[in-house]
Amino acid sequence: MSGASADDTMIRDPLDFSGKRVFVVGGSSGIGNGIARRFLDQGAEVHVCGTRAAASDYRPEDGDLSGLCYAQLDVTDRGALATFRPAFDQLDVLVLSQGTVVYNRGEFEPEGWDRVMAVNLDSVMACATRFKSMLAEQRGSLIILSSVVAIATARGNPAYAASKAGAKHLTATLGEAWAAEGIRVNGIAPGLVHTKMTSVTMDNPRRAAAAVQGIPLGRAAEPAEMGGVALFLASPLASYIIGETIVVDGGYTLAR
Repeated sequence: MSGASADDTMIRDPLDFSGKRVFVVGGSSGIGNGIARRFLDQGAEVHVCGTRAAASDYRPEDGDLSGLCYAQLDVTDRGALATFRPAFDQLDVLVLSQGTVVYNRGEFEPEGWDRVMAVNLDSVMACATRFKSMLAEQRGSLIILSSVVAIATARGNPAYAASKAGAKHLTATLGEAWAAEGIRVNGIAPGLVHTKMTSVTMDNPRRAAAAVQGIPLGRAAEPAEMGGVALFLASPLASYIIGETIVVDGGYTLAR
């Protein structure tokens, strides 16, 4: 009986993304940057975009762009998105992590509502359709970031809550619609995460203590922890999962 070679018996690491190309919209900072860096650590060629002219325009506290391929792109500008020429010719994973919020009850006003919906929902659909053909060619994965407020509420931020609920349902709808073309669409609903967007809470000791008190794990998450879930969803380990949004909130929604 002939023996098997090392190549025959070697099992590829399902979380090895060597040779894969990943594009993280909103990957210049926050959760998107944490996700981008996790894919980079796993061997992927990772592209990110942001609204500033160059990667050097970002401060270290915004995000770590070292090793990432940066491009300027305002995804709320339909014309810019349509004419955008990416630096990649194949796309295996698209992560849509763009997001904004307006505080001080600004989302109850038309300008605040429109701004948040344009970023958090309209641009998500625009980006998904813009890169759909590239994902189909690779039978790739699309990951959409929503939020726990898609399930719970955000009393002072109606546009943020509505847009994230829309993003969650869009994930399910596109998951069903695009499965036959080989595109797996899934999502992540983060809870409280240490980012620039949540600094209004986390930099205030009283607010931070109150926010963390409602989380069974007793702490906020780090952006890289969302990256771990993104790796799973884009990997062969999740090959039979479509249209699902995984809640990653330390148990916050369980305790409500």
